Amino acid sequence: MGYEDNIRRVVPYTPGEQPKEKNIIKLNTNENPYPPSDKVKKAIRDFDTDSLRLYPDPKCSKLNRALADYYGVDEDMVFSGVGSDDVIDVIFTTFFYGKDPVLFPDITYSFYNVWADLLRIPYKEIPLDDDLLIKKEDYIGKKCGGVVIANPNAPTGVLLPLSDIEDIVKANRDVCVVIDEAYIDFGGESALPLVRKYDNVIVVRTYSKSRSLAGFRIGYAIADKKMIRYLNDVKYSINSYTMNNMVLDAGVAAIEDEEYFKETVSKIIKTREYLKEELEKLGFTCPVSKTNFLFVKHEKKKATEIFEYLKDNNVYVRHFNKPERINDYLRISIGTNEEVTRLLALLKAFVV
Repeated sequence: MGYEDNIRRVVPYTPGEQPKEKNIIKLNTNENPYPPSDKVKKAIRDFDTDSLRLYPDPKCSKLNRALADYYGVDEDMVFSGVGSDDVIDVIFTTFFYGKDPVLFPDITYSFYNVWADLLRIPYKEIPLDDDLLIKKEDYIGKKCGGVVIANPNAPTGVLLPLSDIEDIVKANRDVCVVIDEAYIDFGGESALPLVRKYDNVIVVRTYSKSRSLAGFRIGYAIADKKMIRYLNDVKYSINSYTMNNMVLDAGVAAIEDEEYFKETVSKIIKTREYLKEELEKLGFTCPVSKTNFLFVKHEKKKATEIFEYLKDNNVYVRHFNKPERINDYLRISIGTNEEVTRLLALLKAFVV
């Protein structure tokens, strides 16, 4: 008998490629194509490096206070972490400890089943319908240990109406319902109003997409005060000092620059709609997206062929080989106008 007999084995999450070559177009991990705001850059320049000898505030008070003011909630309704992945990890650890399965779609953010497997949480993947849509009826009247919905969903980009989200929350009052809103700023209606009405719903957000801070790893949850207390209990039992001092300052600065936030989000939405229209002219189909990416399928060319062709030409997009029914789709992040123009030129040369 060796140590390997006691290993907790899982099939790990597969992150998107992070190529290091120069002169590439990176449209594979849904990062913001625009830099952080000038206020964020100033916060970094002005950061007191002498403070690095001190542990950061475990409560993340300045960031939580800024987020609370921004969203009009109480400070003790906010929980911050090292990206929304960290936040959701703590949520899974805290609230999904029962014997009944946690429900989430079969085609969604592929970290959910990884966390569930790692933490030995029973779960059930609910198939999307033939149009790649979440059906609220599949999450109503089921005995479960929790519900996790990415809204808009990823990788499909499709938004579930807020009324459907509320129906799911109302039907599952005895368990925690997590609404992962990583992409909500790109055209969706947030479930944040439900936090005031229901004490079992947690809304999770990230700075990685609409705030141009994927490299700083900032995520947060907003929920009933009691739920936040439970999250902090678990956080302090794992790692009290999760977010470093510079990141906290940058997070506050990003929230304070509303004008830049709206400007960049608006540009991304405009480019998204242009790209969708042009791709459809080239024989692609895709669901209506309310995110910073498009989920596309070509009428003739296989996704793997397009993926490899683009990669050979220094353009990176995302291909998923499972589940099988989406292996002919590509997920294309929205880049700058210049990047999208280059992408379209390459595709036109290949698929037409």
